[in-house]
Amino acid sequence: MHEQPGSFSSSSSWFKSRYNYGPADQNFGDLYYPQPSDPQQPPPVVVLLHGGFWRAAYGLDLMVAMAEALAARGLAVWNVEYRRVGDPGGGWPNTLLDVAQAVAYLHTLNAKFALDLHRVIPVGHSAGGHLALWLAGQHRLPATSPLLIPAPRIRFQGAISLAGAVDLEQIWQLNLGNGAAANFLEGSPSDYPERYAQASPAALLPLELPQVLIHGTDDVNVPLIVSQHYAQKARAAGDKVELVTLSHVDHFAIIDPQTSAGARVLQEILQMTQLPPAL
Repeated sequence: MHEQPGSFSSSSSWFKSRYNYGPADQNFGDLYYPQPSDPQQPPPVVVLLHGGFWRAAYGLDLMVAMAEALAARGLAVWNVEYRRVGDPGGGWPNTLLDVAQAVAYLHTLNAKFALDLHRVIPVGHSAGGHLALWLAGQHRLPATSPLLIPAPRIRFQGAISLAGAVDLEQIWQLNLGNGAAANFLEGSPSDYPERYAQASPAALLPLELPQVLIHGTDDVNVPLIVSQHYAQKARAAGDKVELVTLSHVDHFAIIDPQTSAGARVLQEILQMTQLPPAL
């Protein structure tokens, strides 16, 4: 386990330390660990996944405010970086393999920190919302998939998408992010149908766990219709999905815990951690 020097928050209610979960420069994450109110009760874990249309211009700093707010409320937070388009090796398939490996690394972190690995929730924003729901659907991948990793799978409590790009074929059809889906998967759905089938949460349905989609009506980066269509597909497939629509909210207010939208996100995350454990 490679650990970089950590730091305490100004309130000393949580500790932050950086760990490398793999060999690439972008294979790292920041663990925010709270002072537990009950030492016999390890905290649930929120895996945070930032957005940016899977491109290298954006990083995990987008989720720092949310990570700090969650840690201050007693949750362990694993804020993950990963290879993106523009990084060496980024895009298909390593972006997906990286986030899967980052989740598997929770087993290693659990040897140092007491974590409740029966209460783990992936939460992602924008392209990170895609990654969060994709992680929740990994068990639906075919046995021959290049996206499978040889590591014990963590059973998620549920998954939360914040303005997520959760249907890659629709993202391609709408040309969101000026060709972001094609950049990510190196082509169109007709060029690489198997990549879209294995990389898109909408194609992996049912995910067979609770999902919450939170989306603002004024989002011009990833329009609300993406979450609306995904929710319809997921419910038709038998999944339990809640779509929270926030009026007059744009793409970024949703990850700012100082806004009413961000406060709603915190509320939904805290509620999901109280569900019966995923045993």
